[in-house]
Amino acid sequence: MKSAKDYIEQHKDRFLSELIDLLKIPSISADSAYEKDVIATAEVIKQRLLEAGCDTVEICETPGYPIVYGEKIIDPTLPTVLVYGHYDVQPPDPLDLWDSPPFEPVIKKTELHPDGAIFARGACDDKGQMYMHVKALEYMTKTDQLPCNVKFMIEGEEEVGSESLGWFVTRNQEKLANDVILISDTGMIANDIPSITTGLRGLSYVEVEVTGPNRDLHSGLYGGAVANPINILTKMIASLHDENNHITIPGFYDKVEELSAAERAKMAEAPFDLEAYKDALDIDAVYGEAGYTTNERNSIRPTLDVNGIWGGYTGEGAKTVIASKAYAKISMRLVPNQDWKEITELFKKHFEAIAPAGVRVEVKPHHGGQGYVTPIDFPGYKAAEKAYESTFGKTPIPQRSGGSIPIVSLFEQELGSKTLLMGFGLDSDAIHSPNEHFGIWNYLKGIETIPMFYHYYANNN
Repeated sequence: MKSAKDYIEQHKDRFLSELIDLLKIPSISADSAYEKDVIATAEVIKQRLLEAGCDTVEICETPGYPIVYGEKIIDPTLPTVLVYGHYDVQPPDPLDLWDSPPFEPVIKKTELHPDGAIFARGACDDKGQMYMHVKALEYMTKTDQLPCNVKFMIEGEEEVGSESLGWFVTRNQEKLANDVILISDTGMIANDIPSITTGLRGLSYVEVEVTGPNRDLHSGLYGGAVANPINILTKMIASLHDENNHITIPGFYDKVEELSAAERAKMAEAPFDLEAYKDALDIDAVYGEAGYTTNERNSIRPTLDVNGIWGGYTGEGAKTVIASKAYAKISMRLVPNQDWKEITELFKKHFEAIAPAGVRVEVKPHHGGQGYVTPIDFPGYKAAEKAYESTFGKTPIPQRSGGSIPIVSLFEQELGSKTLLMGFGLDSDAIHSPNEHFGIWNYLKGIETIPMFYHYYANNN
């Protein structure tokens, strides 16, 4: 296969300009105020897929936001790769922590990105990584080097649970038939240490509400005599971990996959600098479940974290009040064999049971998904391994991720095919955080590497 480097160098400025235009659209699926922007982004993706060489592209309506489906079928007898990505992004809050507006992309050089990085919401998660596949297709079609069939399924609800995608997949199994699913929505260890994500954690996301008195009360007249929902909520949350940071929900660990000593030793071979990790986060110590390393805590162990908590008066100045209600959003990252619906029910039952007299508790499930493990001995992984070797000059390290892509397990269940996770972002790219960014080198390296995967996969099937 002819190298993509010359083509990328020739069109680099346009590749960057197109991505920047895409990043300017605030496609925030969690906020209905941005509905028109989310839909507008789908239209842009459709046009870009057509320009890249897809023969057919359609915007498929769902109960929620639409799915962009495209395909380039060169020979039905050849293997088919299904590319999945998402065009929606996380809310940019808190806005005051951004160095530049989240939807006004800027390119800045950093220590890890001397060639520059694009700073914008969605730069890495997932517009930048999704768009690598569009440009990789363009390269392969324009140079007549596409070795197999390709289909695209780009959704607009990944950041809110992919509910409509599940609806779509179960109703379009023939349309989506494939031999392997390819996703770039993860990362790698470092620019000089390529890695392939082989595991994802599952997710259970809930919101809790604690209600006390029927109205906000004067804290002087009622303080000490009436249960304060905020005080109660913080105590309940604190009780969810013990002194070893072990989650206290009964039955929570019953189905947790325990890795063998040999598997944990293999994981430990991945390069990791604890001091650099702490320095990057400006912390003086790591924190987590006793008996496990940092890399184990954030990948092969389940977790429970408060993502937001509020209630009472939070404005400027003082207001002496006991709030009627207090709220929190809580996410649980799960490992293989833990069923997210079962864990959600266990949480609900436990949280309601520990509520003291004087308050009422409501648990509202939001969304979730199963964990997933990619085998490293199937043809897709072997092809990806060779692709990285050809462009990075190094064999990639298999690595489990702490993140979740809830729909991946459904893909295998409904479509019967394995998923390959070829991510090109870095942990430091601040996805879901202020100042999210994606290295230009990483973006272009992805465009260079993806066609090599097609080459090796097609020639080994």
